[in-house]
Amino acid sequence: MRYRYRRNPGRSGAGGWLILLPVVLLAAAAAVLGARLPEGQSQEPPAAISCQPADECPQSPLPAAACDAGGSCVLGRESPGSLPPETSGRAAAVIEEPCGALLYGLNEHDRLAPASLTKIVTALVAVDRARLSDIVTVRVDGAELSAKTDSTVMGLEPGQRLSMQDLLYGLLLPSGNDAAIAIAEHVGGSVPAFVTLMNRKVAELGLGNTNFTNPHGLDDPGLYTSAYDIGMLGRELMRNPLLAAMVRTRKHQPPWDGPALWNGNRLLTLYPEAIGVKIGYTDEANQTIVAAAEREGRRLIVSVLGSSQVYEDAIALFEWAFSELPPQC
Repeated sequence: MRYRYRRNPGRSGAGGWLILLPVVLLAAAAAVLGARLPEGQSQEPPAAISCQPADECPQSPLPAAACDAGGSCVLGRESPGSLPPETSGRAAAVIEEPCGALLYGLNEHDRLAPASLTKIVTALVAVDRARLSDIVTVRVDGAELSAKTDSTVMGLEPGQRLSMQDLLYGLLLPSGNDAAIAIAEHVGGSVPAFVTLMNRKVAELGLGNTNFTNPHGLDDPGLYTSAYDIGMLGRELMRNPLLAAMVRTRKHQPPWDGPALWNGNRLLTLYPEAIGVKIGYTDEANQTIVAAAEREGRRLIVSVLGSSQVYEDAIALFEWAFSELPPQC
């Protein structure tokens, strides 16, 4: 676990000239001996932050040298209660949503499988390049896809005609892999061409530890992201009002004879302050999440990869960050 706190060394203030000679002599002797405050006593320490890259964090009170070689960024008060909680995830990040400041990172730049968090970028590319009112003719068979790959699907059938908006609900709520393919084929002309657009989007955002090979997140050797990258991608989704409203929706009924689409993200029920974003699971990725929550006007993004109890991890990080880490935006 890579986290660290920095403390300003104890400082003793310099007084004015004293009139009495013995006091002057005592002060001079103390200076020669390097007198300082006893260990553990110092002026109240400021919040500590290190940023990666340092020049992208102008609000940081520490110089660039404060960043460690691994690029780990942690912010917190120096008190026992400010230590981050133990989580089951292999990697995690806590991000201040308005300005993107990284408040906490655990292996946040390690490349790991994202599972269905991939669909965050599928949605971002779709709204960049298509209208919600676009009518899409479906070619993918959801039932067949589910049988072959054990995919979650929204239940598409070849020949159906649905709006891009309904497909996005099917992508983000029940995490439909069939919706991801239908969106990719409509927007990109083919799945490989759409994946190129996904990776271009990531590159435009300056995120270097993410690569996509499909629009849905099924395990693939070339498919990876990091807790930091996917957290920033979740932040990008939440900055789009249309997508932010979708990931907060509990239920959506498309104009078809099929059932309503229910949001599989149980954090919306378990944590009242949650307002999104997306969950995922595959055998390789284990449980994954990008979550957004808001408390008293402050909005945070939490990402956890490789977790065995993703909701508990996300809630613990939110509670710690809201209560222990000062706002940075």
